[in-house]
Amino acid sequence: MFDPALTNILSRRGLLQFGGGAYLGLNLGGLWRAQAASQLPAHPKPIRSCILVFLYGGPSQIDTFDPKPDAPAEVRGEFKSIATSAPGVRICEHLPHMARLMHKTAIIRSMHHAAHLHDSGSIHMLTGRPLDGTDRELFAPLPQVFPSYGSGVAALKPGPRHEVPFASLPFVFNNVVPTPCQGAGILGSAHDPLRIEVDPARREYQVDVLQPREGLGQGPLHARRQLLTSLGGAQTGQTMSDLYDRAIRLLDSEALRRALDISREPLRMRQRYGLGAGGGMGHASEMRGQNFLLARRLVEAGVPFVNIYDYKQQGQNWDAHAKCGSQHKEQLLPPIDQGLSALIEDLDARGLLDSTLIVVTGEFGRTPKINAGGGRDHWPECSSVLLAGGGVQGGSVYGSSDRLGAFPATFPTTPGDLAATIYWRFGIDPTTEIHDQAKRPYLLATGEPVMRLF
Repeated sequence: MFDPALTNILSRRGLLQFGGGAYLGLNLGGLWRAQAASQLPAHPKPIRSCILVFLYGGPSQIDTFDPKPDAPAEVRGEFKSIATSAPGVRICEHLPHMARLMHKTAIIRSMHHAAHLHDSGSIHMLTGRPLDGTDRELFAPLPQVFPSYGSGVAALKPGPRHEVPFASLPFVFNNVVPTPCQGAGILGSAHDPLRIEVDPARREYQVDVLQPREGLGQGPLHARRQLLTSLGGAQTGQTMSDLYDRAIRLLDSEALRRALDISREPLRMRQRYGLGAGGGMGHASEMRGQNFLLARRLVEAGVPFVNIYDYKQQGQNWDAHAKCGSQHKEQLLPPIDQGLSALIEDLDARGLLDSTLIVVTGEFGRTPKINAGGGRDHWPECSSVLLAGGGVQGGSVYGSSDRLGAFPATFPTTPGDLAATIYWRFGIDPTTEIHDQAKRPYLLATGEPVMRLF
């Protein structure tokens, strides 16, 4: 748990709060640097990678990492809470593997924003910015504005460029149309993720741009590139030329191909992550545990940012409006408990946990009170975010919810703060200016890093 030493810093932060959780841009950079230099601990070593697990649909904070055992039955639900390896920290009984590892994690129990619908909530949580000030679902394609965190890292991370700076799997998630929070937005398509899809029937991962087209081998591809160069890069533009070069490098990348081939992993390791029932059923849901395994392989291959989307299909995702208890117990919690715990242990055993930040979040939480259908409805007023690795203070809980899990009780935290925290851990100043096509300036992140977590 955190001590009162945070109070002075956070009360000063409170002066910057404006309206419904937005932040004034005035002098944020100076404040961030002053706090980093004086009142806050010295910066830890920047991380090399981040794995963001997005629990699409909105997980219940009460049925996962913020149980309320003393609340009325219609709030606490049917699950018990269990003790964990972190003294005083209790979580849901259906997360036994994670309970053993809570001394390596930190929980934010006071995340909040104002978007009650999936699209607007996802945009806010995955970019740190609300959807043009509105709360709505999208029924027609909408261009993305602000970048996803992986795209921000791909564009601004200090140090050498990476062959694949940002990857996402195992699909593009959507409500009706693809939700515009999964790419680079105003930073440009060059910083979009490499999209990795799963073939559930073959139990394999594939990247469409890496699939050889009929009659077009590596020789013809390089010949085309040489022809393009001989015609002059000016005719295509330098940006397009850079994209061609990147595409050719990816096609030649043996490291990426090896990383995608999870059949190289020992069967015991694949089973530890969760291999699914198999039997030729071809359900993508059977690959949920393998998504975590692939993320570890990508990090090992040098990919700085990996997004895992869990999960797309209605009835298999976290949007449990009915029968919340049975859905969590039978479909939702077991694969996350197994896959996430395996990821933490595996990264730790390979010496990669300290340099890899794991972030687990949904677009919002669920209503404290169970509805007439035995489910919980959308509730952005309070949710939980789990962090692991990347230098977090293991066993910590930052902020708290009230006795019903309805609203933040202490240290309210916003998606902007999460954005700033991720960028800061990569050594990127969250107050860096980015610009749209009209050259209008914006802050990369509007919140403040939760430095005391590290």
